[in-house]
Amino acid sequence: MTTSSPRIAILGSKVPSLNLPELEYFADLGSLLAAAASDVVLLDMPAAYAGRVLQKLRSIPAYRYALIYCCRDQNGWCEALGDGACPLDSNEIKTLWGIWQERFKLFKQAAAPERFESRVLTWLWLRDNAYVYALRDPEVPQHYRYPLLDALADNEQINPFVWLGLMVQQDWLDEGVLVDRVRLCSNCGSGRLNYVDVCAECQALDISRQPSLHCFTCGHVGPQESFLKDGVLLCPNCLNRLRHIGTDYDRPMENYRCRSCQAFFVDADVQARCLDCGLSHAPDKLRVREVRDFRLAEAGRFRCRQEFGERSIQHFGRLNLLGGKDFYDLLSWQIQLVRRYPEPAFSLIGLRFFNLTSTLARLGEHRGHAFIDSLTDRMKETVRDTDRCSRSTEEFFWIMLPHTDRKGLECVKQRLSRVAELFSSPEVSDITLQVVSITAPDDLRDQENGELLLARLASELV
Repeated sequence: MTTSSPRIAILGSKVPSLNLPELEYFADLGSLLAAAASDVVLLDMPAAYAGRVLQKLRSIPAYRYALIYCCRDQNGWCEALGDGACPLDSNEIKTLWGIWQERFKLFKQAAAPERFESRVLTWLWLRDNAYVYALRDPEVPQHYRYPLLDALADNEQINPFVWLGLMVQQDWLDEGVLVDRVRLCSNCGSGRLNYVDVCAECQALDISRQPSLHCFTCGHVGPQESFLKDGVLLCPNCLNRLRHIGTDYDRPMENYRCRSCQAFFVDADVQARCLDCGLSHAPDKLRVREVRDFRLAEAGRFRCRQEFGERSIQHFGRLNLLGGKDFYDLLSWQIQLVRRYPEPAFSLIGLRFFNLTSTLARLGEHRGHAFIDSLTDRMKETVRDTDRCSRSTEEFFWIMLPHTDRKGLECVKQRLSRVAELFSSPEVSDITLQVVSITAPDDLRDQENGELLLARLASELV
């Protein structure tokens, strides 16, 4: 880990608990941006101002990924764009910056991410336990926004909810806490809806709650006021006098009256009227959207490792590595083929490297990458150009072997045994390798597709 000290900038008041020579005080945002970029920024100001400053800093490339802490109270914008409360101990700031710096060095060695998705994944990858937080905002039609996505968009027009859904489908992001569930106009997608009661007969808006009476003699139902004549109850239809409730008349449940069509009804219909586009919808026809926080998935973390290490890109590219969904689809297609045409068979190997994740964390980013490189080189000796591989997490590795029967599978497994030789070194001796395999169609189960097959094999790797 690097031993150099970070340049720390304080925007606002000086923090008395921190006494470091690296501290630089800036009274306003303009003076901070005019100076050389600092490594760490401390915002000593009320949350309302700190949130706006964070919005500005995250949109500037120099501070897009930097560590920025809030020294006072925090609002939703601070939590979504900042790195939390300012550590009270200056040594803790140095430690956190050192961890961040190791990952950032790998990032600087690679080309800067040009695509929006790469920028978001990079921001999450540079910090442990980071989330894309949803923030309630009445100014946006959907009632919620994702400040981090807005700050990293670089004026790109994106639909945050659609984009996040795609990232989850590709296994780059995991869903977090369910924040809210909102209903949106099925025409324009706005959440600005007005729910109104309308006539059950003609759908008119002009309805009122009005007491009514029901004459037992002729069955007439009408407003109570129409039955009153010179202080007595008289049916306006049959002119019979109504003396006793329950015998001559009663009060029906229909207490709503439409002033447009004069209909009486028990319950009014409900319409959701969009205040943006003006269309009306039945409530059950509205689009329901779940608002969640999101975090980097294991596959997304692995993608960042792969993207920012030049040697890893080269090696993993040579391993014909596929994303989770692509691998599922290809495996399902192979299963369909082999069920219809049993020859030639294909085989599947699952590898689990126990304790690999914890060992990489202990080794650090640079030494961990070096070990991954040597592991990939050894895997390359086993994997053929026609094989296809996938990694669902850091520890799980899958190899699909087309045109490989049980005999050929055993040969491949013998070659894989040489991979375990890498774990003889004391610093990686905690890692153990477990292997599971099948040959299709003999080892397939009924109705099993690619995803179910991998789930079954993964449960055996325990």
